[in-house]
Amino acid sequence: MTVTSAKRPGQAGRTDAAGRTDAAGRTDAAADAVSTTPTVRAAGRKALFWVVAGVGAVLVSIAATLIAGGTSAAGPPLAADNPAPVGGMALVEVLRQQGVTVTVADSLNEARSAASAADNPTVFFYGADGYLDDDQLRDLAGIAPRLVVADPDFAQLQAFAPLVGSGGVSSADELSAQCDVPAAVRAESVSPGGATLGIEVGDDVDGQGSDVDLIGCFPTEGNSGTTYAMVQQVTAGEQVTLVAGTAVFSNETITSDGNGALALGLLGESDTLVWYLPTLADVAVAGPPSLGELTPGWVTPVLLLLVLAVIAAAIWRGRRFGPLVAENLPVTVKASETMEGRARLYARSSARLRAIDALRIGTVQRLATQLGLARSAGLDEVVGAVAALTDRPVSEVRRILVDEAPEGDRALVALSDRLAELERQAVRATTGTAHGRMDT
Repeated sequence: MTVTSAKRPGQAGRTDAAGRTDAAGRTDAAADAVSTTPTVRAAGRKALFWVVAGVGAVLVSIAATLIAGGTSAAGPPLAADNPAPVGGMALVEVLRQQGVTVTVADSLNEARSAASAADNPTVFFYGADGYLDDDQLRDLAGIAPRLVVADPDFAQLQAFAPLVGSGGVSSADELSAQCDVPAAVRAESVSPGGATLGIEVGDDVDGQGSDVDLIGCFPTEGNSGTTYAMVQQVTAGEQVTLVAGTAVFSNETITSDGNGALALGLLGESDTLVWYLPTLADVAVAGPPSLGELTPGWVTPVLLLLVLAVIAAAIWRGRRFGPLVAENLPVTVKASETMEGRARLYARSSARLRAIDALRIGTVQRLATQLGLARSAGLDEVVGAVAALTDRPVSEVRRILVDEAPEGDRALVALSDRLAELERQAVRATTGTAHGRMDT
C-alpha cells in the first residue's frame, strides 16, 4: 500500500527518505545539519599562539640587534674610524688635533710604506684576529723605531719580546706607574682589573743578551709574582711597548684614570703615527694542492698514450656513417615493392630456399582456405587433400610443397612455376575456374 502526504498550498518542503518534512519544508537531515566552516573568531583563537610567538621572536631579534650594535655595528675593535665603545676613533681624533699625522694601514705592505715615507714614525699595532704569521710579525718589528702593541698574544710576544710572557688578570684596585717611562709617569695610573704581562728572569733567553732593557710599569702582585700592565723593551735603535689589554686605547675607557694620558704619551712622541690593524689582505693566499700537484709524474704520459691508442683504434676499426636521411612518416609501401625488395635481398644473398619457402607458405595457406580445411589443419592434411583433389601422387605434392630444394636460380623459377600450376589445378577442381592467386 502506498502512503502519500498532502501538502498545503505554497509549501515548498521536500520529502526525505522516510517521507517526512519539517515545518519549513526541510528534511530532517537538512534540519539537523550543522555548519562546519570555522568563523573568523574561532580561526583567530587557534592562531593566537603563533601570532604571539612570532611577535616575541621579532622583539627578541630587535633587542639582540640593538645590544650587539653597540659593539660591532660601527666596525672592528680599536679601528681608527670606529666611534663605538670598543673603537679607537676618540684617541685618533685627539692625536690629529695635537698635530700628529695619523695614517691608517690595512696591510703590512701599507704600514711598511707609510713608515718608510715618514721621519722617525711610531707604529700602533693591534692584531687580535691573528692574521699575521711569525715571519710577518718579525718584519713588523723592524719597520719603525717605535712600536706600540695593544693586547699582544703569545705569537706576538715571541716575535716582539721573547723575554715577556702573559701574566694573567690583575686583581689590584689601583695600578700606579712606578717606572721612569715618561708616558707612564705623566699618566700616573691606569684602569685596574685588566690583563697583565710578566717578565721572565734568566740569562740570554731565546738569544737575547744584555743589550735588551725591559721596563715594567703599573706593577701588581699575584700568585705568579710581580706582573705589569705595560712593559717597554728598549734595544739598540728600537723601542717596543707592550700594553696588556685594550682599555688604554678604546673609546669607552680612555677617559678613566690615566688611560688617555698614557695613550697620548705613547702614540704622540713623533709627528707621524701609523695606525695598523691587520686585515684579510695580510693573509697569504694558500689553498689545497691542485690536482696536478697531487698526481704522480707517470700519470700524464700514460694518459697521453691511452688517448693515442683510442684514436688509433677508432681510425682502424671505426666506420664512417653516411649523412642522415630525413623521411616523413608514416609511409605507405606497396605490396609489389615489398615483394620486389625481398626478392632482391634473397637474390643478393643467394637465399633460394628461404625464397621458395616464402612462396610455399603462401601457397599452403591459400590451398587450405580453398579446400575448406580448418585453421588448425596440419601440413600432412593439406598435402593429402590436394593430392586427392588433383589426382596427383602424395609424394609429388609433398615434394612440391615441402621437400624439394632448388639448387640454382633456374630450378627456383621452375619450382615456383610448379607451385603456381598446383594451386591453379586445385582451384580449377574446386571452382571450375583456372584463376589462382599468386600474391604472397
